[in-house]
Amino acid sequence: MQRLDEQSPSVQYLRAKDKHLGKVMTMLGPLDYQVATNGYGFLVSQIIGQMLSNKVAAVLTDRLTAQCPDGRITPAAIARLSDATIHGIGLSRPKVSYIRHLTSAVTTGTVDFARYATLDDAQVIRELTQIKGIGNWSAKMYLIFSLDRPNVLPYEDVAFLQGYGWVYKTTDYSARAVQKKCKKWRPYSSVAARYLYRALDAGLTKEPFHLFK
Repeated sequence: MQRLDEQSPSVQYLRAKDKHLGKVMTMLGPLDYQVATNGYGFLVSQIIGQMLSNKVAAVLTDRLTAQCPDGRITPAAIARLSDATIHGIGLSRPKVSYIRHLTSAVTTGTVDFARYATLDDAQVIRELTQIKGIGNWSAKMYLIFSLDRPNVLPYEDVAFLQGYGWVYKTTDYSARAVQKKCKKWRPYSSVAARYLYRALDAGLTKEPFHLFK
């Protein structure tokens, strides 16, 4: 379990750079999270979650997990399942195909999760997005939640943008605008994003954000 709190250098840095984000941090308090150590299973869950709500994606991922013999989504477990079985849990045929592409890439060594720990963010994104069904969004989610990289700005992610729009009172979600506004977060963009995700999960974004209230 990882923890972000007042003693974390990244939190102290972001508080000093961004008073809006600092207020969110105060509202939430310490932030605990776990790193997704099963990189393959995480990417499969991201394929499942494409264009779906987190709630629906979680249900479908749980269904697929239940089909795996040891209760873990692994290349060997998925290889033993038929396309019909995977499709039958509620996945579209294109997503079944994407999972097959990823599984093949892992079993042939094209995707090497141990190696990714030694590469920089841009290299990881470049290699992962060569796999059909893995785009920038999935690759960035992998960097943040599986490799725990500190400086990834997920401006392609709808959930992140909801939190961003809430705290800055904006509807301009263009990549250029988000990158410009969030430049001050570097080198801890991922940490800032984690707080916005948690604010969304905690229901804080249901009420207007007030900096001084």
